[in-house]
Amino acid sequence: MENPYRIVLADDHAMFRRGVKRIIQENPELEVVGEAADGLQLLEIIKQSPPDMVIADVSMPNLRGLEAAREIKMAFPDIRIIILTMHKDKEYLYHALSAGAEGYLLKEDADIELFSAINTIRQGGTYISRLLAPQLTDIFMERQRGQEGQAKSTSELLTTREREIIKLIAEGKSSKEIGGLLFISSRTVQHHRANIMRKLNFKKTADLVKFAIQKGYTSTDG
Repeated sequence: MENPYRIVLADDHAMFRRGVKRIIQENPELEVVGEAADGLQLLEIIKQSPPDMVIADVSMPNLRGLEAAREIKMAFPDIRIIILTMHKDKEYLYHALSAGAEGYLLKEDADIELFSAINTIRQGGTYISRLLAPQLTDIFMERQRGQEGQAKSTSELLTTREREIIKLIAEGKSSKEIGGLLFISSRTVQHHRANIMRKLNFKKTADLVKFAIQKGYTSTDG
């Protein structure tokens, strides 16, 4: 017989924790191995004996569920996390997924959907409360628009001359060679180069080369 799937519960309402524990104990494959009333207590329990899964509320004293989720994922990336909450706002769902949670379940649906959520996540999937599932599309679209906008704004930060200089740097040209090709001084090239690195938040020339290739400024391979 396989060892039970080990779960830690975290919620500052003891009565609700007991209710969830009672549901979980109906399945012999699952075992509640710890309970926490706040985020800090949750982290202490996990450090002592990491479980397979954490089921945590968003709003808890000392350390909120989402902050605890981030801490858990950094230290124990294999632990699966379900956020079990009353919050239906899209923002909470977005932040839960960004924190690394594999599941987001409304408390009002726990008695119906909890086992489905646990089983789905155990098999490597993600589970979102059915009531909130349509919002996942909105979040995805907003992320896509944000990424596209960020990529566009990054390119727009650069002047035409700066893009020319990036292209020539990526082709292996020195500041002196670039200055000769563009009829400007080496010092001016270096000034442009410093501005480019600052705008793009780059530290190394290799970052500039990679950026130039990704943006199609040059066809160079080296």
